[in-house]
Amino acid sequence: MKFTKMQGIGNDYVYINCFEETVTDPSKLAIAISDRHFGVGSDGLVLIKPSDMADCRMQMFNADGSEGAMCGNAIRCVGKYVYDHGIVPKTRICVETKSGLRSLDMEAENGKIVRVTVDMGEPEITSQVPEPIAVDGKEYEFTGISVGNPHAVYFMDEIDSLDLEKIGPSFENHPRFPDRVNTEFVRLIDRTHIQMRVWERGSGETWACGTGATASAVAAILRGYTENQVEVQLKGGSLLIRWDRESNRVFMTGPAVEVFTGDYEAV
Repeated sequence: MKFTKMQGIGNDYVYINCFEETVTDPSKLAIAISDRHFGVGSDGLVLIKPSDMADCRMQMFNADGSEGAMCGNAIRCVGKYVYDHGIVPKTRICVETKSGLRSLDMEAENGKIVRVTVDMGEPEITSQVPEPIAVDGKEYEFTGISVGNPHAVYFMDEIDSLDLEKIGPSFENHPRFPDRVNTEFVRLIDRTHIQMRVWERGSGETWACGTGATASAVAAILRGYTENQVEVQLKGGSLLIRWDRESNRVFMTGPAVEVFTGDYEAV
């Protein structure tokens, strides 16, 4: 089975072109192919499929085999893939996801897509701002935001020293979130910049999370910490998030990169 490894600011997935390939057990494949020692190595698996309602369909699975609803970094790479490989030869496309349809505006250089802006839709405020919570006996407060998947955003004075491998599971699996949650730890830099680390449900700490960056920016704007356009600095790079308050839609802009292609002996 042919695959392509792609990444958006370090958030890496293995992509399968299901216009040509067939995947019978994507959950099992996601676990095997994502393993960084025995597989290709990635944060998960993305299937690029035909769609009856859009230019293509994105189906994503986390590294633990659970199906995800939406991934901002992954969808940018899907846009790049279908354009660069001639499946959808236009720079404005619509992608079907488990969270609904998403519009992409893409910038090409020398015939290849280098940057993508995603209409992330209308953010949903899922908790009061802020909501108190106790994790491992310590008090925190979070802002709950959904942008196709659930996020809990925590503002902190310092995040570099956080041991996410130790504390991340307690946040992800807190009883407050019966379906688990993506957790963002955010430091304010100034009115137009924030720094973020993320613990993703089903994948652990990743170098970047597009929906997490979107949720963090929305939370910062809601709480009056920043302007309506924010640069979010993550371990793998930066994303530009703009919340159009008039239309109540959020736009995410960032790069998409194809790393390598190969053949995988399917499980």
